[in-house]
Amino acid sequence: MSRFLFVVPPLTGHVNPTASVGGELLARGHEVAWVGHPGTLTPLLPDNARIFPAIDDLLEADIRAKRERWLALRGMAVLKFFWEEFLIPLGYAMVPGVSDAVGRFAPDVVVADQQALAGPLVAREAGVPWVTSASTSAELVNPLRTMPKVDAWVRDLLHDFAGGDIRFSDRLVLVYSSAALVGEEFGDEVAFVGPALAHRVERVGFPWEWLVREVGASNGQRSDGARCVLVSLGTLNGPAGERFLSQALEAVAGLDIGVVMVAEPRPAPPNVLMLPSVPQLALMPHLDAVVTHGGHNTVCEALAHGLPLVVAPIRDDQPTVAAQVVQAGAGVRLTYSRARAADIRSALESVLDEPEYAAAAGVVRESFLAAGGAAAAADRLEKVVAG
Repeated sequence: MSRFLFVVPPLTGHVNPTASVGGELLARGHEVAWVGHPGTLTPLLPDNARIFPAIDDLLEADIRAKRERWLALRGMAVLKFFWEEFLIPLGYAMVPGVSDAVGRFAPDVVVADQQALAGPLVAREAGVPWVTSASTSAELVNPLRTMPKVDAWVRDLLHDFAGGDIRFSDRLVLVYSSAALVGEEFGDEVAFVGPALAHRVERVGFPWEWLVREVGASNGQRSDGARCVLVSLGTLNGPAGERFLSQALEAVAGLDIGVVMVAEPRPAPPNVLMLPSVPQLALMPHLDAVVTHGGHNTVCEALAHGLPLVVAPIRDDQPTVAAQVVQAGAGVRLTYSRARAADIRSALESVLDEPEYAAAAGVVRESFLAAGGAAAAADRLEKVVAG
């Protein structure tokens, strides 16, 4: 039995993979704990999960406000704000809590999300092996490699914070995707384990009777010819999100499909169900396609179920993820800020009616299955302990 400590930022998409891998380690008899924002962690983790605080509610609210301001920026201001106002300050803020957790829990391995910079910093100072939980594959391909001055600026920031570039462990990097989707080769320390979906906890309710009524879904089965689509732009998408959702509502009006749209309720066509949140994993087996902003979790969850995508990336890693989807032939990319109802409808009809998109999504799904998911990640973590 070993002890594993997951260090995570207060972001659902970064917590979810660790919940799955941590659940697998718990099932194998290991001791597991998480350190971060308890209010974010508790709904996403198994019952009675051990949680150490490193972020209080006040700091979490400040982080949310900063991310909302970040969404309003354009150009290089986006990257500057992300590093100087979000990532580095978050690292400093989490150091005391992470240090306390390492001291009290005495982990054999620290598993640090790539945006939780306090994890590797504290682990290194404590002499504890650390590995990276890469909640997105985009950073692996170094999107700044075509901008050497900007890349050097980021490395300088990291050197000032930690004495070096600690974004990725040279011991093990867990990537919740497959080499087939990412399309590049890396060293042996990079482990493509596919989406980690097992042991995940979803405590969000859903009116399943609507699905039965709209697409004939019952006991996991659907009526012949009935189709359903999910439209989700994540939790932070700013004012432009309202414009895109309005265009999406117009696009699906009158189509012979059921649509689940993740948004605050508003007037909608009769074939659309609008909810502020949904149990996404539980819903995936009932879907035929997904419209998304390109968040890594949503894209990989869809592809893990063989679902083609319409991807309208906003910023951050999303353009890279969208490019991976298009390169794999598993979806259509739209311009988020300019997509009109006709564009969204055309793209959606393409991925639903042209079988090559679903076929390509199925190929990615097979690569995910072969990668092994949470079990493969747990295997690699056990090897780190074994040396």
